[in-house]
Amino acid sequence: MSTIAATVAPVRTDRLPVWKHGLGAAVGASVATTAIAAVASDAGVTFAGPDGASIPLLGFAQLTMIFSLIAVGIAAVLARRARRPRSTFVRTCVTLLVLSFVPDLTFGFDGASAAVLILTHVAAAAIVVPVLARRLDTM
Repeated sequence: MSTIAATVAPVRTDRLPVWKHGLGAAVGASVATTAIAAVASDAGVTFAGPDGASIPLLGFAQLTMIFSLIAVGIAAVLARRARRPRSTFVRTCVTLLVLSFVPDLTFGFDGASAAVLILTHVAAAAIVVPVLARRLDTM
């Protein structure tokens, strides 16, 4: 008689899917960027473009949420298709972060507005990217 020992990996119930972690990070990033913009606005930063129109505070939350969810989508696709999803995701996000500075520097915002806008981009990325990257395989 022979017995076959089966080894079964334990099921991890503490791991939520990438999108659930990403959704939480997106909400956190939206709150953070809106708070940064509110503090800057109270300090006199106008966020006005060359036409005089100002970015509303709600716009910070909305755009942060939209672009954070795009990052979640990128992470989900890379998790399935990339050979090295974590490093590919981080490199993609760093590239997109740097590209996100272009409108802030070229659309005619004053220096303080451009600096705070760039700060909000960096803050959102600092919240969302690590949360998603930790959920992706390294190999």
